[in-house]
This record gives sequence, structure tokens and C-alpha cells, in this order.
Amino acid sequence: MIQIRCLMSVGIRHYGWIQKMRGLGTIINVAAIVIGGIAGMLFGKALTQKVQDSLLSACGVCVIVIGLGGAIAKMLVFTDGAFSSGGSLLLIASLVGGIFIGELLRIEDHLEGFGEWLKQKSGNAGDPRFVAAFVNTSLTVCVGAMAVVGSIEDGINGDYSVLLTKAILDLIIVMAMTVSLGKGAIFSAVSVGLFQGIMTLLSLMIAPLLTKTALGNIDFVGSVMILCVGINLVFGKKVRVANMLPGLIIAALWSVIP
Repeated sequence: MIQIRCLMSVGIRHYGWIQKMRGLGTIINVAAIVIGGIAGMLFGKALTQKVQDSLLSACGVCVIVIGLGGAIAKMLVFTDGAFSSGGSLLLIASLVGGIFIGELLRIEDHLEGFGEWLKQKSGNAGDPRFVAAFVNTSLTVCVGAMAVVGSIEDGINGDYSVLLTKAILDLIIVMAMTVSLGKGAIFSAVSVGLFQGIMTLLSLMIAPLLTKTALGNIDFVGSVMILCVGINLVFGKKVRVANMLPGLIIAALWSVIP
């Protein structure tokens, strides 16, 4: 992954005029999601419902492993020949505080309402899986440090190498989720465009607040949220993940606590 990012960064630097185009990374990311979604629809039409259900479970397990891997990487530290764990208090404060705020603001309800609006406007009123596909895929591709860091680097320096890497990953993820969940997954491109676009516009204001520690905290808590998305995909909706999103702000602010 590091080698890919380095090669991309070197290639981008040869085109300085492109590098100055703020927001290009988000545009590429959105395009990759649409391409992945269309490919998923084409593959999905050739599969039976039983196979699609199996792929949904497999996709959910993959999302669980991705989230679990990110969380464990942040929690476990290898020092002096032994592993030690940390971050428990940060995790509890972020998730509990985040979901308390999220429930008050009804973030999940608003996101589902937006999904219902998209379903109607896109002519998919008859698709019962549309909203679930939109919400779960949106959370999977929006929650995480790459979206935050990439948008800020794109906004400040015009360096979209992080978002380019994310675009490749998202293309694969959305393709798999479109096959298993349906065309609603494609519309996660709207969520990514709005979220990363706003982050890019606000990058000059946000950047000084996002230290290395803050970004690490966001990555840690975001990985646990992705794990919860995977649980919802495998076992049905068990966790209102969108209502946890304010926890990412708490995680970032946690870095300034002495």
C-alpha cells in the first residue's frame, strides 16, 4: 500500500498543473465508485438470489475483518518483546458520547431519509433494499482516516494521491456491495462527494486541529465503526452506526486532552 502511494505521488508531481486542481481527488473517488457500482450491477444480473445472499455474507465478513484489523493495529502495541493494549477509554468515550449526540440529532434517521429521497428521485421506488444498500455502503466508504486525510491534503496542497489510493479500494468494495446489496450502493458516490468535498473546502480551517495523534484516533474509532457496519451486513441491522459518527469528532478532540 505504501509503495502504491509513493509511486502515485511521484507520478502526480510530474504534473504540477494537475496537482493544483483542488477537489480532483474527490471527483476521481466518486467516478471510481460509480464505475465499481456499474460493474457490480452487470455481474449481479448473472447471479441467482442465493448466490447474491452468500456474497452479502462474505462481503460483511470482509468488512468486519477490515474494521477489526484497523482497530487491533491501533489498540495493540508491541514493546519490549510483548504486546500491550490501550485506547479503551478513548474508544468508550468516543462511541458512547458519539451515539448519545447522534441519537439526539437523529443522524441515522436523516441519512435514511436522504436515502429514501434518492430512491424516489432515481426511479428506484420499488427497490426494498435501496436504502440499506445506500446507508451501509456510504458508511463503509466515508468513515475512516483516508477520507479525512486525503481530502485535507487535496485541499491544502492539491495532492490527491491518498484519495487516488482510496478510489481504487472503494471501486472494489462498492462493486462487491452492489452485487450483494443492489444498485443503492452506487449512490454512496453522493455521500462521498458531499463529505469529502466539504472536508476539502474546510481543509484550511481543519488542518491545524488534526495532529498525527488526532488522525490516529479517528482511524481507530472509524475502524470500529466499519466493524459495526460489517456486523449489520452479516447479522441484519443491529447497530445504528450513523449515530456514532459524532464519535469521530470526540476522537479528534481527545488528542488535546493532557
